[in-house]
Amino acid sequence: MHPTRVHDLEFAQLDLGREQRQGLPEVVYGPGKTPEQIRRIADELLRHNTGPVLVTRVDDATAAKVLDELPGGDYHALARLLVWRPAETDGFELTVVSAGTSDLPVAAEAAAVAAAVGLAVTTVQDVGVAGLQRVLRVAELLQASDAVVVVAGMEGALASVVGGLVGCPVIAVPVSTGYGASLEGVTALLAMHASCAAGVTVVNIDSGFGAAMAAHRLAWAGRRRA
Repeated sequence: MHPTRVHDLEFAQLDLGREQRQGLPEVVYGPGKTPEQIRRIADELLRHNTGPVLVTRVDDATAAKVLDELPGGDYHALARLLVWRPAETDGFELTVVSAGTSDLPVAAEAAAVAAAVGLAVTTVQDVGVAGLQRVLRVAELLQASDAVVVVAGMEGALASVVGGLVGCPVIAVPVSTGYGASLEGVTALLAMHASCAAGVTVVNIDSGFGAAMAAHRLAWAGRRRA
């Protein structure tokens, strides 16, 4: 398949060459699309690509309607993710760490997307810096990972802590949890960008999907050069 091939659905222009370029078919952003539009897009991606087909940020009712018309997929409610044809695990070890229980929906999105595209995912929950001993207890697990996704709201300090503990890539996700001065994730975003742990990568606020895609790119680049 040509790496720039586009399929015209009138309401959507499907990038069918993305799988060849990036190792993964185009991922569909669910909000703003009708169940019928999602179904048609997912159906065409399944027909024209060989890898997993994902639709993100889908509510329960929409997911049920889509799966009724296009069976064979799975819905991850906490992650709000629809998946058809998940990839086999390729051995790239990703650990998804969340600072608090309130961060779990974003961490769940990161973990579910990463697992769907073939990464071997381990999750660690509720190890924020208010009880630093909690993250220190899992330091060996983090250090054995190929990459770590850190999901944290409030002041976002967990990303710096993990960044100082490990040698692998750290992908930080600021979360919009926290009290007033947390500014719906802006405080964590800026703190993660200003981290004194060199080389921490920061994605958008609440973007578990973005973090999983960053990890996928790391794994994909490694496979291409193997």
